[in-house]
Amino acid sequence: MALFAGAHVCYVTYFVREGALDGLRRRPVVPVIYAVIWAGLVFSLWPGLGDLRLPVAGYSLLLTATAMTAAGHGLRIGAGGALFLLSDTLIAFDLADLPRPPMNGLVVMTTYIAAQYLLASGIVNRLRS
Repeated sequence: MALFAGAHVCYVTYFVREGALDGLRRRPVVPVIYAVIWAGLVFSLWPGLGDLRLPVAGYSLLLTATAMTAAGHGLRIGAGGALFLLSDTLIAFDLADLPRPPMNGLVVMTTYIAAQYLLASGIVNRLRS
């Protein structure tokens, strides 16, 4: 979890340096939506996490910040951030013993791979233009 948290710090730092906050100022509802998602996620997971409560709450905050700042860069990168949040949320549901979709592992990996593709290809497209 610590290594993935480090990756999220890198994503958030990059997105902010590249103007994500300007994009979010034009769509102020996006940070509000992500704040509500984060709070609801932590509230839902909390009872089932035991000793992982604080680490998961902190990691999920970084993960949500990644998704939110990614959304500040448009649809492609924003979709990547949202899928990353979905992928890790499914893992967290497993940790908290909450209901998951059938073939959860396949869904986790599919959304994770799609997220990384959208994030990376969106960033490359931005760098080219």
